[in-house]
Amino acid sequence: MRAMRSPSLLLSGAMLLAAATSAHAQTSESPAFQPMDVFQLQWADHPRLSPDGKTIVYERCWFDVMKDRKRSNLWIVGSDGRGNRPLTTGAANDGGATWSPDGKRLAWIAAEDGKSQIFMRWMDSGESAAVTHLTQAPRGLSFSPDGKWIAFTMRVAAPDLTLAQMPSPPKGAEWAAPPHVINRVTYRIDGGGYVDPGYTHVFVVAADGGAPRQVTEGKHNFMGTPAWTRDNRAVIVASNFDDDWEYEPLESELFRVDVDSGATAQLTHRKGPDQGAVVSPDGKRVAWLGFDDNGKPYQASHVYVMDLAGGAPRVLTASFDFDADDLGWDGNKGLVFHYDDHGMTRIGWVAADGGKVETLADDLGGTAIGRPYAGGSMSIAGGRIAYTRVSEYRPADVAIVDRGGKPRSLTDLNANLLGHRRLGKVEEMRVKSSADGREVEAWIVTPPDFDALKKYPLMLEIHGGPFANYGPRFAPETQLYAAQGYIVVYANPRGSTSYGSEFANLIQNAYPGNDYDDLMSVVDAVISRGSVDTSNLFVTGGSGGGVLTAWIVGHNDRFRAAVVAKPVINWYSFTLTSDLYTLFAKYWFPGVPWEQQKNYMERSPITYVGNVKTPTMMITGEDDHRTPSSEAEQFYQALKLRRIDTALVRIPGASHEINTRPSNMLAQVLNTIGWFERHRAIPMNASAAGN
Repeated sequence: MRAMRSPSLLLSGAMLLAAATSAHAQTSESPAFQPMDVFQLQWADHPRLSPDGKTIVYERCWFDVMKDRKRSNLWIVGSDGRGNRPLTTGAANDGGATWSPDGKRLAWIAAEDGKSQIFMRWMDSGESAAVTHLTQAPRGLSFSPDGKWIAFTMRVAAPDLTLAQMPSPPKGAEWAAPPHVINRVTYRIDGGGYVDPGYTHVFVVAADGGAPRQVTEGKHNFMGTPAWTRDNRAVIVASNFDDDWEYEPLESELFRVDVDSGATAQLTHRKGPDQGAVVSPDGKRVAWLGFDDNGKPYQASHVYVMDLAGGAPRVLTASFDFDADDLGWDGNKGLVFHYDDHGMTRIGWVAADGGKVETLADDLGGTAIGRPYAGGSMSIAGGRIAYTRVSEYRPADVAIVDRGGKPRSLTDLNANLLGHRRLGKVEEMRVKSSADGREVEAWIVTPPDFDALKKYPLMLEIHGGPFANYGPRFAPETQLYAAQGYIVVYANPRGSTSYGSEFANLIQNAYPGNDYDDLMSVVDAVISRGSVDTSNLFVTGGSGGGVLTAWIVGHNDRFRAAVVAKPVINWYSFTLTSDLYTLFAKYWFPGVPWEQQKNYMERSPITYVGNVKTPTMMITGEDDHRTPSSEAEQFYQALKLRRIDTALVRIPGASHEINTRPSNMLAQVLNTIGWFERHRAIPMNASAAGN
């Protein structure tokens, strides 16, 4: 549940003490949360209700300490919470489960050692088998209404551009591999590296196995899970057929694709994305998510619906200023989706003919393991919704809610671990920004043995995005910082999502800017509560949070030390080296770098590196293609030239999502703590924590 909000600007020190000493499922003898505890965490993801709403299959996720990887197996639990047991085991990553329309079979994707196949389980016998032998990874499984076919998407290779005909090497010669000639707009992806040329197309395969058949063709991509029409003859899927589609990162339309002939018919016609189609149970309507592209850096997706027999699309959430996601039909009369609202992820319901959005639950999340970001999933069947439920002290469990009813948790995957760890207390606060008096929401995590009469070092931890949000969600990283004796504060400054489009777009052509003032106001507010050792203030953040951290040390020297993780340091160089350069150049700036150099450089932390006095460490993934490591290295080298104490931590094999491997998450956290401890001043009094 969301913490109670104070009617005043700040909570009193007495209230802080009372909150911090409230009971958890722990004892004073329990150890605090420790680094190796990260490997013991488990969480649920992608719960899928059977068609009758009585059974849930979900991904039970965990970290393999020996392989240093995330794993996921499929588990099953009744909607009454009974019979929680595994369906799959082993080292394969099992996911993407989908039920057959009659609930008698379950299809899913199993990935092991880089190879993915579609598997089928017959629920009556418990037998399972692979039904494909694919060479590329399938995605987005979807049963036809009669249960005979499975549609999915898969990448199809295309030839590289060839400019030269090389001579053949002599027999036995060891020549270098031939060069890759690139002429595509998108040629590398963060987390995937440089990608071979190809396009994503729709396939169908018989549900009882056999050879898959490619349904679509062309030099463009089909996106998302195919949605079958009720006559079993076609699927609805998103694509962009424009000649310059590679330069339109947000544009897509819905197409009806005949699965026998491959013939396509365009269903939507407007500027902006149309995607995530779902067909109503009676087959008469299709709903989807999208927005009218206005060129702003943040735009919220709305729920649309149209009659498949013809007619104009209708937007159901036009007056609803939150970003809708994960759409599903509740019978034929309504639609459910989830959305972020003031740092919470809620489940909404709206009538298929439009009207006010009804909130069914407000605690979806818990699948973003690391920092307290939004993230979660749900499904609907039989008039009820299964979803991933989060709290400040637990990652995602499986929960269920009926419309008009109260949510019920069906699992408690971490009771035996986190129920016996002393965790930092998480509480909400509201602060007025010094920039313009706007309210900024923030959360404080106090050390497990917090004593309001003592002084503690303060760590400001800044989220990335910048179009993202933090909230009262379990986060191993903040808990590890708190366990080391730090008061941790994190906030949603302007630019954050979940507060409406106007708040998010306050940073349009002004990032960084007054978001800096928001964050400094939060720090001042925490200090005013007492218990903060003002000689030991620290700041860190990753990605967009790295941008703001580098900006902060270029504009003040109040922090004892800083850690800048995977940042943008130079907007000019970043825009021309990031994997999403078409998006950033078009939506984040008023023009391309060579035409708007002043704008780019005024917003770049490198411009202000001459002001930096704060010892500042950089962290970057060596395989980061989103904010390439050259960005961090620019700041590192500039600080070296200025003789400012700095260090560069390069994490081998890591993409922008450094915490994909749990040891990398720990490397970032522990190196951050090490840097801060290296520069920590003598505490203000002998009773301060952490001595």
